[in-house]
Amino acid sequence: MNTPTQQTGHSRIPGVDVLRGLSVLLVLLHHIHIRFEFNDYDINGWLPHALNQVVSWSGYQAVIAFFVISGFLITRLSIGRWGPLGHIHIREFYALRVARIVPCLLLLLLVLTVLHLVGAPNFTIPPERASLGRALLAALTFHINYLEGHHGYLPGDWDILWSLSIEETFYLLFPLVCAVVRSERLLIIPLLCLIVAGPLSRTLLADQDPWGDYAYFSCTDGIAFGCLAALSSARLRIPAWVSRAALIAGAAGALFILVMRDTVARIGLSDLGLHITVLELSVALMLLAFGTGLGNRVAAFGTGWLRRIGHHSYETYLFHMIVVLGLMNLLVRTRATSHVLPVWFAAMLLVSLGVGELVARRYSEPLNRRLRSRFV
Repeated sequence: MNTPTQQTGHSRIPGVDVLRGLSVLLVLLHHIHIRFEFNDYDINGWLPHALNQVVSWSGYQAVIAFFVISGFLITRLSIGRWGPLGHIHIREFYALRVARIVPCLLLLLLVLTVLHLVGAPNFTIPPERASLGRALLAALTFHINYLEGHHGYLPGDWDILWSLSIEETFYLLFPLVCAVVRSERLLIIPLLCLIVAGPLSRTLLADQDPWGDYAYFSCTDGIAFGCLAALSSARLRIPAWVSRAALIAGAAGALFILVMRDTVARIGLSDLGLHITVLELSVALMLLAFGTGLGNRVAAFGTGWLRRIGHHSYETYLFHMIVVLGLMNLLVRTRATSHVLPVWFAAMLLVSLGVGELVARRYSEPLNRRLRSRFV
């Protein structure tokens, strides 16, 4: 596989795909674990407590990592396509986002609409939370997070769209800000403002579940970190020792946040919303190193399966809750005994990954190529 060094463009970066694969796996493991707990299946004893905390309860942190990765990739691809970010072609930028995001989103919403209308268990929107039309409007205009923040959680297959709402709202504004600011140096200012706003938003809204986690400013700092990592790797001549230090520091920082949770809380990072900031910075440092070419050969060794999962992370993320909820409904009906629960858990994980790959290969990737060739 071609490993980019200081270049930008469309070449895949093994280290980035490994991070994407790990992130989507953590999201899946978290959501599957939660559904077992919601249905009174105690599976916490399967793993040692410390390992279980990381494997089963890092879903939100994994989504935050996705935000950083997204900002890095979109900025890097924009530089590769248009050069200076002030030269972004706004119509083309939006066309590329529509081609990538909308086909899968529309397919998902079609499936969710049918499931709601037939009254499928765990797929029906409670009327006190939202009507079907209101939920569809929120999904299509990227404010599911706002809807849930003010009216409560929607079913799990709708709830996952909160992160898409944050991401696409950012990218609605990103090319406009680039076009107005023009200078990449000046663009750093609004990105730094988002980084400062992140922990403030998380702290001020901490008691407003789920708004504290789902608010726009609680998460867009992650995308901003990714943008800065991409700008740095593309525009600066970074010595190898600096990239190596960034990779080591980033990996250590991410592990610290994920593994040492009691310590993180005890020193006050969580109370100040800074635990997420540290995680975002850590992921950005790793991306900076991967963007300069360091660590990609090692990351590519023996990780083809994980990078393959990372390639289809968007499709897997969008459709996995349909698989998880559907199989959980079946599991509850069968009244399965505890000794077969690992089989059901593995089935939810593997089928989710399979559906993600199937949707990507047979639907979203061909349609994406067709739309891009037509409109860009």
